[in-house]
Amino acid sequence: MDRVKIGVLGTGAISGIYFKNLTRLFTEVEVTAVCDLFTEKAREAAEEYKIPKVYETMEEMLADDEIEILLNLTRPNEHYKTTKAALLAGKHVYSEKPLAAVYEEGAELAALAEEKGLMLGGAPDTFLGAGIQTCRRLIDNGFIGDVVGAQAQMVCHGHESWHPAPEFYYQAGGGPMMDMGPYYITALVNLVGRVKGVSGMCTKGFAQRIITSEPKRGTVVDVEVPTHTAGLLQFENGAIGTVLTTFDVYYDRQAFLEIYGTKGTLRVPDPNGFGGSVSLLRPEDGSFKEMPLLFGYQENSRGLGLADMAKALRTKRDFRADAQQTLHVLEILTAFEKSSNEGRYLELTSAYQRKKAMENLPVAGILD
Repeated sequence: MDRVKIGVLGTGAISGIYFKNLTRLFTEVEVTAVCDLFTEKAREAAEEYKIPKVYETMEEMLADDEIEILLNLTRPNEHYKTTKAALLAGKHVYSEKPLAAVYEEGAELAALAEEKGLMLGGAPDTFLGAGIQTCRRLIDNGFIGDVVGAQAQMVCHGHESWHPAPEFYYQAGGGPMMDMGPYYITALVNLVGRVKGVSGMCTKGFAQRIITSEPKRGTVVDVEVPTHTAGLLQFENGAIGTVLTTFDVYYDRQAFLEIYGTKGTLRVPDPNGFGGSVSLLRPEDGSFKEMPLLFGYQENSRGLGLADMAKALRTKRDFRADAQQTLHVLEILTAFEKSSNEGRYLELTSAYQRKKAMENLPVAGILD
């Protein structure tokens, strides 16, 4: 297969693992260009990962006919305008999460991609890793029977104690549901299916945050978004899920995700990772038993979704982290706050169909 040419927009904190995996693990793609507002950062990435082209502006990179897919690693509140520009330039786009800051913008992007016959999708791709794919195999093969419920929690006290530039987590497009929620909601829809409707309640525990990490230690940040969200999910198959995401709580355990069935309970690993421990409780056992991981990609494999997109581009098959998924997840994420503001249950409008599960292949970095 001819390698698919990738252009990377943005060299922030998440970019390092993408560059590493796209240049060393996934052999069917080739990073040919990089661009960042700070050109020196782009040059440093190009030198480290042997990327041939550095562009000073997004417009210059989008004019490069060699680039087939744009990897959008800009900040969440910039995803809409940058992804739209790339689609208008005729590029397929894989975006970091979320697809956009508001649902209407995400729906516009999905419609534009469809109109132009372009592929659009994005993160998170952790659902393609060994942990969640093992859980999907267990659920699909009936190990917990029919799914009747799910519970997900992401509990922490925010990112200002460790992140070098945490302001955007408390601005439009940020908050725990938009930041960490995509991992949990993406895992849930892949394991349980489409969400029919939601109810949510949101609040803001602190009006301001003080950054304690370097280099912005002591900076005061005004909080513009909800930082504590509790929601109910009504799945199309009749199952009911609960979800909690918060930046307001001190706790010793951040991730919690369980799926409940008529024949057992499945404890899902942290959906922010690719591997982790999978445990199954069946009534005949009486306690949780750790299950072997049945798939590859147990380590940090960010870029797996993009590699899958690239393979789909060449082979004309569906790809797994597509716009239907990212748009449905975005509608769920944003519907919780809308439900809270309006004080009512909201039926969702976006379509969603689970894609084919991952296949085990003998060579890491080459997909089915």
